[in-house]
Amino acid sequence: MTLTTKWFLPGFSLLLGVIFLVALWIGGEPRSGLFSLLVMAGLGGLILIGGRSEMVRGLRGDGRDEYWVGVDNRATLLTGNVTLAMIIGMCAWEWAHGRSGTPYVQLGAVSGLVYIIALGVSRWRS
Repeated sequence: MTLTTKWFLPGFSLLLGVIFLVALWIGGEPRSGLFSLLVMAGLGGLILIGGRSEMVRGLRGDGRDEYWVGVDNRATLLTGNVTLAMIIGMCAWEWAHGRSGTPYVQLGAVSGLVYIIALGVSRWRS
């Protein structure tokens, strides 16, 4: 199964739902786990049957062209920037309240390290 098949994203959504179900069940929250599974399966179903929508087809990957690759790249960049801003803000909040900032510090450190490695690899390959 490649990333461009219409079945990948619905299948991945279902897999995440099962993972959430198992994790929450182990954590003593089986009802929350079942709810998570239903939400993720529903999302996967909507993505699978929404094939006439250009946005769903672009999200799913089965109608991808240069335009959709660019849209996806811009959306991914914005998502990453907002996530990093939130991680930095949450670190500062935790520190201002006398706490260690964990796990936000760890997420920020991993993000920074991945960025530096990706920058180096991208520079080396070009």
